[in-house]
Amino acid sequence: MPHPALAAGNVAVITGGASGIGLAAAARFKSLGLKVCIADRTGLDEAVTALGGDILAVETDVSDRASVHALAAKVAAELGPVSVLMNNAGIGGGGDALTNPEGWERVLGVNLMGPIYGVQAFAPAMVERGAPGLIINTGSKQGITQPPGDTAYNVSKSGVKALTEGLAYTLSQKGSAVSAHLLIPGFTFTGMIRKRIAEQPPGAWTSDQVVERMLDGIARGEFYILCQDNETTRAQDEKRILWAAGDIVENRPALSRWRPEWQDAFARYMQD
Repeated sequence: MPHPALAAGNVAVITGGASGIGLAAAARFKSLGLKVCIADRTGLDEAVTALGGDILAVETDVSDRASVHALAAKVAAELGPVSVLMNNAGIGGGGDALTNPEGWERVLGVNLMGPIYGVQAFAPAMVERGAPGLIINTGSKQGITQPPGDTAYNVSKSGVKALTEGLAYTLSQKGSAVSAHLLIPGFTFTGMIRKRIAEQPPGAWTSDQVVERMLDGIARGEFYILCQDNETTRAQDEKRILWAAGDIVENRPALSRWRPEWQDAFARYMQD
């Protein structure tokens, strides 16, 4: 059964809603009869056209607390109380631990502070209302397995995981009808990927596939909505996550999976 918050006439707010997973979620929520607000910095006019109109579009900088609180006030005034909040806005291009301090600020501002500001701006009213509600934060497998490269992105998504886990616990202790969920996409062909790859790779899912998996996970009551793609199975994801945790338990070198001296051991582990 679908979550009771996903009822016709209820209000859904999606940050990063002008493209990718956010736009796909907006289309799906609208098809369910929800009143939808998309928030983004660019592309809002094109997104409203793609969604067929009848959408509230609000230019928002999620890395700015005042901008997110202004979004919450506008939604309350024009659409009413919020039942579904999807903190989805995200960017890449941060850099490793020793480079690009400006990139780190941008990535952490959007990817981590954005969901924090979103939760703080919307969740108290959602809880106080007492009606069923959904808060969905878009994380990433990179926030769990930590592949080297864009460390800033990994840090931001690790923070989203911790934020959403803590939020879910707090909501449960309050006996709230609002539930929190961590969406963990796999390889997905979004606008962020399109900047580097012009056409959808065979291994990537579409944003629509991610949203369908998200709705299925919510209906099943899953907190960790772990998405697959066309090149990675659930079993492979589970083993990679367990190996990453094993670095701590077995006191292996950090990110051992990607170190040359551990590659054979990792390959044997994945084949077992």
